[in-house]
Amino acid sequence: MLLLIIGLILFLGMHSANMLAPGLRAGAVARIGVLPWKGFYGLVSIVGLVLIVLGYGEARMQPTWLWSSPVWTRHLAALLMLPVMILLAATYVPGTRIKARIGHPMLLATKVWALAHLFANGAVHEVVLFGSFLIWAVFGFIVYRKRDRASGKHYPVAGIGRDILAVVMGVVLWALFSFHLHRMLFGVGPFG
Repeated sequence: MLLLIIGLILFLGMHSANMLAPGLRAGAVARIGVLPWKGFYGLVSIVGLVLIVLGYGEARMQPTWLWSSPVWTRHLAALLMLPVMILLAATYVPGTRIKARIGHPMLLATKVWALAHLFANGAVHEVVLFGSFLIWAVFGFIVYRKRDRASGKHYPVAGIGRDILAVVMGVVLWALFSFHLHRMLFGVGPFG
């Protein structure tokens, strides 16, 4: 569990730098340059992610249960993942109405992903993992939306075709994960 916690601190801490200290990145880039900053950011993030995976895998071998979720919560989580995948796709498809309306679809996707997985998982390590991401995403969404409003930032809309593309990509990604990749990667099939 210690590896999981250290990994979360490194990964989420690095991803919180701009949210907690907006001038930190600009100051670091001014001092060391953009490529060294990106290298440092990437390295810390990768180390954190590896520790999360190792720590989660280790804790999974001897779980401590807080509650036992009913089977239907897995199905609920799988269904909630459909909008998550659409939001995730909208993050990377430029000019969607989804991004223009939400501003930060990746953070909203992370919130729903974490909440869905908290419904379906009741072991301590799962609550630590998904709860940490949920708290981080809620806080980040609030901070970035407030910043956007203060600066008057608006996200451009390129047309309905972009939204259709994001929805189609999200549905395909959801189907791949729900019916194949989730079981392959995590050993659990959302629909049994």
